[in-house]
Amino acid sequence: MGQTDAVLFDVDDGIATITINRPAQRNALSIEVGNRLLDLWERVDADPAIRVAILTSSDCGTFCAGMDLKEASRVQAESNMDILDLFRDPFHQRMRAVEKPIIAAMTGHFTAGGMVLAANCDLRIGLAGTLGGISEARVGRGAPWAVPMLWMLPQPFLMELMMSAELQPIERFRELGFINHVEATPAAVRDRARKLAKSIRDNAPLTVWAAKQSIGAAMDLGCKEGFEAAKRIHERVYHSQDAIEGPRAFAEKRAPRWSGT
Repeated sequence: MGQTDAVLFDVDDGIATITINRPAQRNALSIEVGNRLLDLWERVDADPAIRVAILTSSDCGTFCAGMDLKEASRVQAESNMDILDLFRDPFHQRMRAVEKPIIAAMTGHFTAGGMVLAANCDLRIGLAGTLGGISEARVGRGAPWAVPMLWMLPQPFLMELMMSAELQPIERFRELGFINHVEATPAAVRDRARKLAKSIRDNAPLTVWAAKQSIGAAMDLGCKEGFEAAKRIHERVYHSQDAIEGPRAFAEKRAPRWSGT
């Protein structure tokens, strides 16, 4: 277990939990938080004991309010630099490359950088009555990171989010398939995320890995080329010891003992 004041990190029984811990700032993304998250995604990928990660934040009504605009203003005034120049991964692209599944447990509103984090997760649990959006147009910033969301949301809805900067009810995101589950309380959001994480953790690790890699490949390559890439990715699965262990465990009426090899 390791942590800083702004980001908490814990690993328990194969599940890593990363918590943005700035409730007084509505869990806004400071330079410290952004760079710490980059380090933790590296750690999640490097640790074979971690099978799945949950990203959440301290309860304050907001999962993540986006960039810390007060810090951005101070950086500009003091150094004449844009704050993104001080982030080692300003658009959180490393997060998209994490090989382990990431579940967002969003216990509040999510906008701007909060939407970045949500979009870069693989599964998303939200809180009833909250709002989400892409608010950059209101503060003169931009959202190039939103382009992959075109594979997650209908184009007209995404255009409305980006150009109007209006926040939308989480129930609307659920209707469109961007949110997997909506729960009534923050505790229920985290419970659902934990339950889902345990289900993923207990499945064959190579199959889970191949599922994430295949979907990512299809988003990049399109249907035909993505299918071919998925077949190549799954060769590792079909030739694994786990591919033998799964049917054997079923036949012997016992839980499988996955090796990840």
